[in-house]
Amino acid sequence: MTPERQRAVWAIYVWCRRTDELVDGPNASCINSTALDRWEKRLTDLFEGRPFDVYDAALSDTVSKFPVDIQPFKDMIEMRLDLRKSRNKIFDELYLYCYYVAGTVGLMSVPVMGISPDSKASTENIYNAALALGIANQLTNILRDVGEDARRGRIYLPHDELKLAGILEDDIFRGIVTDKWRNFMKGQIKRARMFFDEAEKGVIELNSASRWPVWASLVLYRQILDAIEANDYNNFTKRAYVGKAKKLLSFPVAYARVLVGPSKLTGMVNT
Repeated sequence: MTPERQRAVWAIYVWCRRTDELVDGPNASCINSTALDRWEKRLTDLFEGRPFDVYDAALSDTVSKFPVDIQPFKDMIEMRLDLRKSRNKIFDELYLYCYYVAGTVGLMSVPVMGISPDSKASTENIYNAALALGIANQLTNILRDVGEDARRGRIYLPHDELKLAGILEDDIFRGIVTDKWRNFMKGQIKRARMFFDEAEKGVIELNSASRWPVWASLVLYRQILDAIEANDYNNFTKRAYVGKAKKLLSFPVAYARVLVGPSKLTGMVNT
């Protein structure tokens, strides 16, 4: 991306990282709602040109140069749900959590990435695709980290879907891969891929200077789902990851797909 866009994305990343550390970092047990309310007040101040520190100043500079909206940042602070909730009854609850954690990042980033002047898509559709990419990424995180989360006492997977599959919480805590678990995971992976497919429709509409890094990250993250399958759906004791060689091979493929404009690339999305 251009240097100015690089700095803007960096500033957004730093703010998101600091917010995540407040809610889910090593000192999260000491953080209460009052502290998060103060963090939200700092957010409002920096959007109004009153940054508290140098990191706030970086984001304040970003919002002065790009049409970034404050609402996704406020929504991310709602990750405070993570302080008091370790289960999701239905997928809608999991979706909401994924939105707070990662869907918001897509909405924050589109104004910085920019939309191609050749795009015929509506702005709403492009933002919806950015949201879908965030959801897809976070669902992939959750599927990859089932065992790690279970060891922390957390099960993010929808309780009603686990019950329908005949899977108990104790089965997850024991970390035993069964045919029931494999079938359940196949359905979860299929849903995550559907969100990635939706995200592709928006990536091709981005400014040409931003399209490649976003597409490359989409391709690489989607390959984590392939790795879960390659591990025979053992996401209890085996960590799914994309090897360096496969990553390097993915970059030229992603680059080739973004060399043409949105109008020509649309037909290539599902090929």
